[in-house]
Amino acid sequence: MDLVIRARRAVLGDSGTPGDSGTPGRGGSGEVAVTVGVKDGYVVAVEPYSSPGDSGLPPDVVDLGEDVVLLPGLVDTHVHVNDPGRAEWEGFASATRAAAAGGITTLVDMPLNSLPPTVDVAALAAKREAARGRIHVDVGLWGGAIPGNLPDLRPLHDEGVFGFKSFLLHSGVDEFPPLDPEGLEAAMRTLRDFDGLLIVHAEDAAVIERAPDPHGRHYPGFLASRPPEAEDAAIAMVIELARKTGARVHILHLASADALALLAAARAEGLAVTAETCPHYLSFVAEEIADGATQFKCCPPIRGAANRERLWQGLADGIIDCVVSDHSPCTPELKRFDSGDFGEAWGGIAGLQVAFPAVWTGARQRGFSLADVVSWMATRPAELAGLTGKGRIAPGCSADFCVVAPDEAFVVDAATLAHRNPVSAYDARPLAGVVRSTWLRGERITGDRPRGRLLERKGT
Repeated sequence: MDLVIRARRAVLGDSGTPGDSGTPGRGGSGEVAVTVGVKDGYVVAVEPYSSPGDSGLPPDVVDLGEDVVLLPGLVDTHVHVNDPGRAEWEGFASATRAAAAGGITTLVDMPLNSLPPTVDVAALAAKREAARGRIHVDVGLWGGAIPGNLPDLRPLHDEGVFGFKSFLLHSGVDEFPPLDPEGLEAAMRTLRDFDGLLIVHAEDAAVIERAPDPHGRHYPGFLASRPPEAEDAAIAMVIELARKTGARVHILHLASADALALLAAARAEGLAVTAETCPHYLSFVAEEIADGATQFKCCPPIRGAANRERLWQGLADGIIDCVVSDHSPCTPELKRFDSGDFGEAWGGIAGLQVAFPAVWTGARQRGFSLADVVSWMATRPAELAGLTGKGRIAPGCSADFCVVAPDEAFVVDAATLAHRNPVSAYDARPLAGVVRSTWLRGERITGDRPRGRLLERKGT
C-alpha cells in the first residue's frame, strides 16, 4: 500500500463498518476505530483498528490521535467560483484552496457569474480551460438551462456536466436569464429523455413583484421583499411539473421551512424531487442581523429563528437531503458597506471554508452526530451528483479524507480565510470543529501545487 491511516475515531459514511459494529444506515451508526489502506489513490481496505495494514512494502503510516476524527472528504455541490470573467470575486485557485482548508475535496461549480456562463459547449470549454492546472481539489461543473438553449442541453450532458441550473426570476446577472413556467416544463421534458438533473433556484417572480421593494439599511425591509410564499409557490410549481414530466429535479438552497410539507408529500408520492439547505440558513437568524450588515444578504433570505429550527427538523426527518455552502462571494464594494443598503448590495454569502464547522457547531448543539453531518455534507451530495466514488470511506472509493478536531473551538477571522475577498457573514463567529488536514487521492493537500482534477458526470 502507498498509505495506511490508523484512526481510533472514524466516520465512514454509509459504507458499513468493520468488525462487530454492524452496518449503519444513512447517517451512520457513529464513530468506529479503523485502519484504512490506500493504493494508487483509492481505498483498498477498511479493517479494524488493530489490523497491521501489511502490504508487502513499508507503507506511509499515519496514526491519528484520539482528539481527531477521520471523515470522508466533504462534497460541496453548490459553489460559485465565477471564473473566468469575474475571478476578482472568486477564482479557481482561491476557491479550491479555501475548500481544501475546510475539508472539502470535491466541489461542483455553478454555471452563472462567470463570463461566459456555462450554457453551451464552447462556454464549458472556456470554464475548463480557466480551471485547468489551478485547482487544489476535484471540480465538477453544472450546466445552465436558460431561454433559447434547449438544443444545447444534450451536448452539455454528453460533455459531462452534472446537471442543469435554472432560475424562475432574475438571477442577479443579465447573461443568465430565468425560465418562465413553459420554458421550465420544456427543459424538464428535454432532460427527462436522457435522465438529466434539473436544479432550480425556486422563488416565484410574480410573488416577489407584488412584495415591497428592497431598500434601506434595515434587514426586515429586505426580508419582506423576499417572502416565504415566493419559495413555497415556486416549489409547488416545480413539484407539479416533476409529476407531469417525470423529470428529476433538485431544489436549491431551501430557506422557507413552510415548503417542507410540500417536499415531504412529493417524496411520499415517489417523485424524483430532492432538496438542499445551506449553513447560513442553519446558523443565522433574521432577528440578529444588524442594520447595514449586508454581508448577510442572500436570496432567498435568512429567515427567523423558528424557521431555522424547522429546517434542522427537516434534516432530522430526511426531507432535506444535503447541506451545501452556496458560496457566492463578491468584491467588498459590491456589498455596499458604504451605504449599508440591502436593496443595492450583492446577494450572496461567502462561507466555503467554514461550512463544515458552521454546520457541526449547530448540529452538535441539537444532538446530531458527526455521522449525520457526513451524510448531509459528503455522502448525499455525492449521490446527488452521481459521484459514486466520493463521499464515503470504502474499498474502491477515492482516498479523499478530512481529519477534524470536533471539540476544538475557534473564532472566524475573515481576513485569514483563503477566499479571494475578506468578506464573510461568519466573521467573528465562534465555531467548533477545526480541520487539521485534508487528503485528496491519498495525498495530503498542502497548497504547494494544484493536484485537483476536472471531473465529468460519468467519472469519479
